[in-house]
Amino acid sequence: MGFEPLLRFFYNFVIMNVLRKIRDEEIELIKFLLVKSNLEPNQFIISDMVDEYEGGKMGSVGLGKVGAVYERDIIQAEYSDIDGIEVIISLTKDTENQLLDLDFWKTDFSKLLKYPAPTDLKFKENYTPFTEE
Repeated sequence: MGFEPLLRFFYNFVIMNVLRKIRDEEIELIKFLLVKSNLEPNQFIISDMVDEYEGGKMGSVGLGKVGAVYERDIIQAEYSDIDGIEVIISLTKDTENQLLDLDFWKTDFSKLLKYPAPTDLKFKENYTPFTEE
């Protein structure tokens, strides 16, 4: 078996992810998405520090505590980056009803070129706000 699983863990969780201070534009986007979901932003803790995934390439950040378990998406939005490539954004929560991730997926897997403002976002026509099940 060797050290390969340990090295893979180290690479994925230590080298690829960077803990850093949350940016104002991220806080603004998170609060906007919560309000759009009919949720009160003050109901959620937005940490001062985030776990930057993939070295910041696509903009995804971890908002939850280490070991938190994904429960569901709160909301999804879309926008077009300045190169015209579609980006899908998901704000997720964990099983303890705390924010987990602000996840960006640029559909061609290239680097995010411009961080979106709330006014850049589009929502599906059949979008329904978040409700507890």
